[in-house]
Amino acid sequence: MIWARQGRLQVAAYGLDYACWGPPPEAAPTLVLLHEGLGSVALWRDLPKLLAAATGWGVLAYARPGYGTSDPMPLPWPLDYMERHAADILPQIVADLPQFALLGHSDGASIATIYAGRHADDRLRGVGLIAPHFFTEDIGLRAIAEARAAFLDGDLRVRLAKYHAHVDCAFWGWNGSWLDPDFADWNITSALRGIGVPVLTMQGDADPYGSLAQVRIVREMLAPRVTEHIFPKARHAPHLEAPEAAVRVVADWIKEL
Repeated sequence: MIWARQGRLQVAAYGLDYACWGPPPEAAPTLVLLHEGLGSVALWRDLPKLLAAATGWGVLAYARPGYGTSDPMPLPWPLDYMERHAADILPQIVADLPQFALLGHSDGASIATIYAGRHADDRLRGVGLIAPHFFTEDIGLRAIAEARAAFLDGDLRVRLAKYHAHVDCAFWGWNGSWLDPDFADWNITSALRGIGVPVLTMQGDADPYGSLAQVRIVREMLAPRVTEHIFPKARHAPHLEAPEAAVRVVADWIKEL
């Protein structure tokens, strides 16, 4: 890929928007950011720039199909859309990176887990997981149902439309999958067993989309390779609610890599 400040990647059938910060891949390792289920490049806000400055690594953020200004993905999305992304799209994103780590948020953390646990890649240095999901929980499904109500009857659609060219695709692809009755048994904890690199977990203790059980299972299955940080009173995006602390946690972890 061309290390432009921002641009568009053609991956499989999709044009994906992306942005880069810091040194190019030939000069330093790259931290690849994987956004949440309603995220985009822009919704990382200043975090990529801050991470590049604090770590000396390059930082790459891209929008998955259906998000940001990337091409849409036909609805309804398959219920294994995260597994498919980890198998079909992410390998092409990182194909030309000599050394890299993954930092995923929510759905992005699930995708990072699947990639790291089910793909042998000796270029992968570490996996950072922010508010990860490995299995469904009632608390998370209730929050997702509340998001549906806010999209239909509140201002969520208007707010999301500022960041997504195909806002209905972004929302219903994510929301429709998670609230499908057949998704209730979704579980990717088996992928954790295959991770052989250091892992960072970050979670807010007031996260409405997932309990601390999501990060505890990482510690139980992968200790002592796990660095865990719990953000007091933070919700689903601790890296945006406490960005200075989050950057410090990630930078310290990367130094250990």
